[in-house]
Amino acid sequence: MLRYGGHFVPFVPVRAAGSFLYDEAGRKVLDFTSGQMSAILGHAHPEISEAMAKASLTLDHLFSSMLSAPVVDLAEALARHVPGLPKVMLLSTGGEANEAAIKIAKLVTGGWEVVGFAQSWHGMTGGAAAATYKAGRRGYGPAAAGSFAIPAPLPFRPRFAGVDWRAELDDSFDLIDRQSTGNLAAFIAEPILSSGGIIELPEGYLRALKQKCTERGMKLILDEAQTGLGRTGAMFAFEREGITPDILVLSKTLGAGLPLSAVMTSEAISDACDARDFLFYTTHANDPLPAAVGLKVLEIVVRDGLAARAEAMGARLAVGLQAFKERYAWIGDVRGRGLLRGIEFVNETGGRCRSAAELSDAVTDRALTLGLSANIVRAGSSGGVMRIAPPLTVSEAEIDLGIALLGEAMNEVA
Repeated sequence: MLRYGGHFVPFVPVRAAGSFLYDEAGRKVLDFTSGQMSAILGHAHPEISEAMAKASLTLDHLFSSMLSAPVVDLAEALARHVPGLPKVMLLSTGGEANEAAIKIAKLVTGGWEVVGFAQSWHGMTGGAAAATYKAGRRGYGPAAAGSFAIPAPLPFRPRFAGVDWRAELDDSFDLIDRQSTGNLAAFIAEPILSSGGIIELPEGYLRALKQKCTERGMKLILDEAQTGLGRTGAMFAFEREGITPDILVLSKTLGAGLPLSAVMTSEAISDACDARDFLFYTTHANDPLPAAVGLKVLEIVVRDGLAARAEAMGARLAVGLQAFKERYAWIGDVRGRGLLRGIEFVNETGGRCRSAAELSDAVTDRALTLGLSANIVRAGSSGGVMRIAPPLTVSEAEIDLGIALLGEAMNEVA
């Protein structure tokens, strides 16, 4: 197998159910990353399996210019949740959807400069890769012209002591203004930078960022690949701010493990796209089978109150993780929201003097041996941060088991 990032783990699942993965020998592993941070309903959810089976017998794939009931129904359901963004396009992956969002912003503004966070992850293709700064920039030649980055604020590691996020944001945009050629098109942001190290933007930050964009004629794109559909305790993370982005990108959680993404935008932006012949025609745009699954995912999240459940289970998880911070000097910070949590390790000052990344890797590897998958994408600038994101359907007993297994792993590493 061609390696595409990091190493393959020494566990080969043959089936999965709920929060657990099983190998051929029957050994089970508790999945605290929801697969690739996507399986918010756990694995093999019976209603999702039924929706997939039914769709495969009726409509699976169509010519992209043909609309079907599952596609229109999902678009309408999403628009009811974000009434300010009633225009929807369904695609396959988050990177693909971010690619479309960036093209839309460039087309409607006439600009071509895109700003992101220096710890961001938005995808591996073209414009999405040019707006990704967490890892993967070396060795591939120049990124798209007009790619700029500013630091995301992190109270645990402030860039300048005593400087609050408002002053840092003002200063960052002052630098952007000095570098821009007057062609700013968009700012693309994750409300919580997951791959970048579970960096939660302070309350009020997105409102201020939206104002910065409005002042410059830029479009604000929010990438809620991991934070959308209830994971943070609200349907969408941006709801806490009382603002609506110009373009919203959903993926990962929308398909609950299947490749499905959505680009949502306003009537005005949609009209401008129509007038300027927007083109983003793909083989699997608006495919009916994944749309049928996405519609069922949305139904279950709302019906079962999974956003509120994520808040409650996240609070229980946070208590356990905070106890580790009090016990081990090499755990520097515990942060996050809902069922998206991070543990930041710091360099060991005694004993073997292991680095933060070494400690994080050692705990991750030992936890997997004990039966807990609790960290993914360890490369790049956030190598010392463990990301934990159980399914929204996780039980109290499974939260407690995960904490116990993680505690055992940390004790052995210590």
